Parts: sequence; C-alpha cells; structure tokens
Amino acid sequence: MKKLISASAFLFAAFMAFSQSFNARPGGTQKPPLHGKNWMAITGKPLAATAGAITFQKGGNAVDAACAMLAATCTMWDVLSWGGETQALIYNPKTGKVIAINALGVAPTGATPEFYKSKGYHFPPNFGPLAATTPDTVGGLTTMLAEYGTLSLKEVLAPAMQLAEGYPIEAQTANSIERNKDMIKKWPYSKSVFLPHLGEKREAPEAGEIFKQLDLLETLTKMVEAEQQALKKGKSRKEAIYAAYDRFYKGDIAKEIVRGNQEQGGLFTEADLANWKVKIEEPLSVNYKGIDVYKMQQWTQGPVMLQALNILENVDLKGMGYNSAKYIHTIYQAMNLSFADRDFYYGDPAFSSDQPMKGLLSKEYAKERAKSINWEKNDAKVGPGDPYPFEGKANPYQNYLKEWNQAMNVHVPTPLDEAYLNNVWAGTTSVEAADKEGWVVSITPSGGWIPACIAGKTGVGMSQRMQSFVLDAKLNPFNVVTPGKRPRVTLTPSMALKDGKPFLAFAVQGGDTQDQNLLQFFLNMVEFGMTVQEATEAPNINSYQFYLSLGEGEDGQDRKPKPGYILINTNTPPYVQKELLKMGYKLSVDERTSGPINAIWFDTKHNSFWGGSSNHGEDYGIGW
Repeated sequence: MKKLISASAFLFAAFMAFSQSFNARPGGTQKPPLHGKNWMAITGKPLAATAGAITFQKGGNAVDAACAMLAATCTMWDVLSWGGETQALIYNPKTGKVIAINALGVAPTGATPEFYKSKGYHFPPNFGPLAATTPDTVGGLTTMLAEYGTLSLKEVLAPAMQLAEGYPIEAQTANSIERNKDMIKKWPYSKSVFLPHLGEKREAPEAGEIFKQLDLLETLTKMVEAEQQALKKGKSRKEAIYAAYDRFYKGDIAKEIVRGNQEQGGLFTEADLANWKVKIEEPLSVNYKGIDVYKMQQWTQGPVMLQALNILENVDLKGMGYNSAKYIHTIYQAMNLSFADRDFYYGDPAFSSDQPMKGLLSKEYAKERAKSINWEKNDAKVGPGDPYPFEGKANPYQNYLKEWNQAMNVHVPTPLDEAYLNNVWAGTTSVEAADKEGWVVSITPSGGWIPACIAGKTGVGMSQRMQSFVLDAKLNPFNVVTPGKRPRVTLTPSMALKDGKPFLAFAVQGGDTQDQNLLQFFLNMVEFGMTVQEATEAPNINSYQFYLSLGEGEDGQDRKPKPGYILINTNTPPYVQKELLKMGYKLSVDERTSGPINAIWFDTKHNSFWGGSSNHGEDYGIGW
C-alpha cells in the first residue's frame, strides 16, 4: 500500500506539473492569444467566427467578414436577432479615417410618453411588440457591405443562410429558450420557431439538435434574389445590394414585418420602415496620452469612456498599482461622474441642437470633475455636472438638474437582486475584424434577444430597445421617447489609433457595464503593459451607481442608482477589500467581473495582429 501511495503521489505531481505547464499561457491566461498576419475574425460564437474565416478565404476584406459574422450571430440568436440594432466603427485605410455606422432603429409612429403612461408604464416595456424600435441590422449590414466591402450579398449571407437551413444549436441558446418558453408562448410566430417540442417536458430544442428557421431562410433568400435580379438588369454591385435593402424596408418583407408587428399589438407602420435611414457619421474621440480613442456619438453611452479617460488623465494610475484600493476607488469615482452625465445629457442628437458634448468632452471640464473626487470615501451623491460653461453657454436645464440632484440626496438604494443584475448585464455580442490591407471593423450589435417577439412569417425577431427611452424629461431631457427618435443605447464599439495607425479594436457585451469593462481593458494595456489576451481576462470592477438603461418595474424603482455597491473579483486581496469597506463600499464578489471582451491589437513592430477573446463566454476568434 505504501508503494501504491508513493506511486500515486508521483503520478499526481507529474499530472499537476503537466497541467500547470499546459495552462501556463503567456501571462498566465486561460486562453492563448490569437496571431495572424493576413486577417483576424473574432465574435460571440465559434460558428460565427468560422463564417468570418470562410469569407476571408473567399477573398473578402474585413468589412465583408464582419458582415458575415454579424449575419451569423443574428441567425444564431447570439443575444440578438435580425430585427435588432447595429453600431459599428470602421477604419478606412484609403482615407486614414475612422467612420461610424449608425444603424439604430427609431421609435415608431404613436410611440409617445402619453401612450406608454396610459398603459401604466414608467418606461417602455422590456419585451414584446411595444418594446420594438424599427428593425435596423439589415440596413447596417447592407450599408457597410455596399459602401466598404468587396463581395456580393449572396456571398456574405451564404454562411448565415446555411445556419438558417439548420445547424446544431448550442446549449447556451437552447437553454435560454427553455427558460423563457412561457413568455415565448405569448407570441404565435415566436412559439412556432423556438418551441419545436410543444407539449413535451422540454419544449425548446436540445443542445446539438438541428435548429431550423425556414421563415428566416426565406427572408434572406428574398434579399439575395433582389440583389441578383438587379445585377441581371445591369446594376452595379452597390446598387444591387441596395436593392436588397429596399426589398427589406419597402417591399414584401417590410409589409409582412409591419403586419406581424401590428397583429401582435405593435405600432409599426410601413412608412416607419420606409423612412428610416442608416447614418454614416463622424465618431467622437479624445486623446489619452498620445492615443486617439474613438466612440460612437451620444445616442450611445460610448462617450462615457471618453469622459472617464479625460478625468483619469489627471491622476497617476500606474503609481497607484493595479487594482489597489486607491486604484479601484479612483476608477469607480471617475465612472460615477461620467455615468451621471450620461444619464442626464445623452440622447439622439438629431432631436436636439443644444447637447453640450463639446463641454462634456473638454479636458477643462474633466479637470473640474476630477477636483470633485473625494479621495477618502465613496461619494453617494454624485450627480451630473454643468458642462455648458465650458462651451460658453448657460445651462437651459438648471431646474431639471436641481431636481435630479435633490432626488439623489434623499435616494436610499435597495439591495442588489437577481432581476436587477440581469438588467445590468443584459447581453449583446461583438464583432471584431481586421485585414492586411488595413481595414478594421468593431461592431456591437444587439436587440431581438431571447425571448424575442418574431414579426410575422419573416423569422425576424424584433428589437427590445424602446425600454432605453425615458418618459419624463426630468430624468433626461434629451432621451424622452418621440416617434422617429433613436433611444440612448448602451451599445458601444471602440477603436484606438496611435500615430495615426490602428492600435486597438475592442468591444464587449454586458448592458450598462460595457464602457466600465472597456475602460479597464484599455487601461490594462496602456497603463499596465498587459497583452491583449491578458487584458481581456484580467479582473476588474463594476459600479452600480447609475440609472439602468434596461428594465421595468411596477413603480420604476428598479432603474435607480445603487451608490456604493461594487462588484470586485475573487482575486482581490482581503486587505484591499477591507480598505474598500472603510471607504463606504458595499462589496459583492465574483470570479468573473466582465462580459466577454473581444479585441484586436495591431503589432506595428512585426506587422501582425494579436487577437484577444476573453474566457467569460462562448466568444471565439480565428486568425491567419
């Protein structure tokens, strides 16, 4: 027996040594970094990343591959559907500029505060036809492809069409369908797609079962038919792709979407779809220590990260030490200040001429905000600042601002619960692509997630983004629901240039946590020298001191901030936790403290790509 124990001990030691060696990725990461010199494709599902790889192998560029991955993730219900929304940043090597694709849907005809209040809502609902903005991912995909891609729509949609014909569904999505089946049964078209085993104990597909979406396949086929018919008539590649766009928004597909939406109680009109347009915009940017960081405009929460970087540029983060109590406190306070401004000032710029974005993103305003930080304890009363003087104007919303801050002074936060956390972390996906010609794409698409209400016989799941509007101008005078207006969303792709060349493309899923996680990911690389894979996996923190962008409660209370509540990683040392408690924080601890981060770092020294895809989800990348 003694010899057996010794032999077992030896074998165990040998196994542990092998395991440690096997798992000893560079920097101790759980997944290896990706490397490539020709192209890189990263997204939320392995099969969708494969769609990107297939497209690159066909000779497509990064835009083509990104569109193929977007189509695949929509088809796989990777926390979005074809009726959701698409936000993208694209670096164009021909111009050396970053451009933004605004493919966010708008509030339909009849969507007013009075309408929703008459139905007892404090915010538009989370789910169902009344939660839907107009569908826009199709518009975003076709616009990107037509303007910046090289392949046909037929070639780019081929992988998604094969998936729609039938693919082995993964456990994550299959189980999400099963968990949400009671709500899915409320909508006849959703029920017919998602629940192939009605009446059985498990009504959703099983993991590995071939999941078929024949209505969606027909919709995609119609779009390709429109393109191919246009080509036969002598139309250019671009014109043919836009013919598919028109069939979706103005033709028979649009008519069925509207019919299906209205049948189930929605507000869509044919004019809503026909009049909606994709916008190609200038992104917003700030320079952080020589790096130009780009975000979408203020109809997203993206400028939050830019504001936080401006604030943090005034302190010595590296000298504080990574995830020390002082570092965590500083990051938390900078985010709180930025999110308070988001909650009050951000919204669709097409409906306002006096949004103070110049002031909000000025270095002088950031210095003023940094001065307000209490370095000894958390400030539970943080509210929006006044950026108007920093662009030589008077604030026209002083009364609202005063009421907002008074409400914070008397607000007593309720504890975290599962429903609240689900709304904080409500997912999306991300798509990152780059090629050797210099094209770079970062997309954060979302909307139409399970449980989705499907619009008629189209297979298209409708968005749930209406819930990001407010019904009362006192909460945010720029984000009150209005027909034709875009809600202020959480979705926030990111890009950074250094010396005028691509430095980083990055994005993450996770609702209001997105810019918190991306801020820390960026600092992990820039301040602490982590590799891109290390930075995606590294522990970080999350604040809950902001108004939720998603969620509806009986009295609207579930949206309110929770000052001092903080999520920290299990690796946080006890002495750091103790210091944070002294500073007034209420700690929750988890081993994973961000959504899945996907990123590409551009190694200019070796003229190659490094891809990072965190270990926090099913996200996957392929490089060559």
